[in-house]
Amino acid sequence: MILSISGVMLLGTVVFLFFRKDGLKGSHACTSALFGFYLASTGIAPSIKAGGESLASLLGGIKF
Repeated sequence: MILSISGVMLLGTVVFLFFRKDGLKGSHACTSALFGFYLASTGIAPSIKAGGESLASLLGGIKF
């Protein structure tokens, strides 16, 4: 639950900054689509959420 709320907040902030700074481009549209799937909880959203959690655990496992 915390990861999905954090993901929504992060992606929402990124989408907002994209709109304010450059307008919406192709990569920005992809981020917006991910944001929409998190919010809408459609049928494909669990797969996207699992991918986000997998990416988060991968990034969390990186040692500096």
